[in-house]
Amino acid sequence: MNRFPLEVRGAVARVTDAALGPYQTAVIRIGFSATWLLFLLREFPHRQELYGPDGPWAWDLADQLVGSNGAFTALLWSDGQGWFEALYLLAVVWSALLLLGWRTRTMSVLFMVGVLSLQNRSVFVGDGGDNVLHLMAVYLVFTRCGQVWSLDARRARRADEARARGERPRDRTGPALWGVLGFLLLLATLAGRMDGDWFVPALLWAVWSAQALWWLVGRCARTPQPRALLDVVANIVHNGALLVIMAEACLIYATAGWYKIQGSRWQDGTAVHYPLHLEYFSPWPALGDLLTASGTLVMLVTYGTVAVQVAFPFTLFNRRVKNVLLVLMITEHAVIAVVLGLPFFSLAMIAADAVFLPTSFLRRLGNVFTRLCAWVRSPMFRTLPPRTRAGGAPVPAPRAGSPGETVDHLDRAEQEEQEERAEQAGRGPVVPASGKAPGTRP
Repeated sequence: MNRFPLEVRGAVARVTDAALGPYQTAVIRIGFSATWLLFLLREFPHRQELYGPDGPWAWDLADQLVGSNGAFTALLWSDGQGWFEALYLLAVVWSALLLLGWRTRTMSVLFMVGVLSLQNRSVFVGDGGDNVLHLMAVYLVFTRCGQVWSLDARRARRADEARARGERPRDRTGPALWGVLGFLLLLATLAGRMDGDWFVPALLWAVWSAQALWWLVGRCARTPQPRALLDVVANIVHNGALLVIMAEACLIYATAGWYKIQGSRWQDGTAVHYPLHLEYFSPWPALGDLLTASGTLVMLVTYGTVAVQVAFPFTLFNRRVKNVLLVLMITEHAVIAVVLGLPFFSLAMIAADAVFLPTSFLRRLGNVFTRLCAWVRSPMFRTLPPRTRAGGAPVPAPRAGSPGETVDHLDRAEQEEQEERAEQAGRGPVVPASGKAPGTRP
């Protein structure tokens, strides 16, 4: 009788105590911001035809469509060339800052504004990946996607270190950014630019108000309870958004798989043959001919695609089978990016798949990236003049590795230096305090 309440309490505590999947949400943040950033940079020479005044979907047509469906787009606030260029460049900047994890809460909102503004301006531009990016840009606003692998995480660590030293770090950039964006949001609201669908304006005002409340509680609260309550609310919202992202990815694959089953070309095993021979989707015609030369291979790929997409949502509770299908789907999207010439669609889907990657794998991936960055920076340290001990012997340079290894190495060097000084003074070797071995950290 008591087991069920204990399990319920454990589940509630797990949902409220922490933001789940910090590495997964960081990968989603990096993946989708990088996808949108690369798309904007690649289409920069063609931006006028895609979203600007020179496009076939004229400003008047877009204004009529938005007036009927209430979609949000800041590009229709003005038909001037300067406004379009400024908003396009801002979308690039916002994507880059979200990729780096600088002020992720604010940048996620601005990233959403950039995505919705450009995509809703020309709704017929895209290859399927834009729909995924459109949805995920909204979901990212509700997540705490800057807890790891971000400039925000580095700033938080430095703030904790400063508090440990007795300092009181203050954030001036955040309140200034909040004030400027609030003023611009107020101007847009008073000018009637938010008169369409209520969801996006309400979301913008809600996030702006939540940021103000977060800052006020952190600055004025005399006890930690109010801030802890806000943390619980933020964790619940984050975990709910993460669940929605996972459900959205499963829904995409499930609907795609079941619709494929109803098609006659997928039933007879020839569906993969046709897109490989369409001129628009054939950047490498020779490669497409090579893949379709074997009828057996085409049939296996066709049936395998349907089987993987239909089965994936049902394998989430079996870790090993889920990981195998996840590798197959990521490989499939990588092949689509190369063979069919759809890199941004594939990047968007791979970023959506990343929410199911194991945490252990993501941590190892982060460690590999850290070592790679240390290896890239290592020539810089070789050019520095070597340190010397009291006796003139050079101190070995710190090895490239983790921070703990570097600190231990320096501790051993300092210990050896103390021993040499003690021996020269005739006192004998220095015995480490508390029985600790030389070089161990307290």
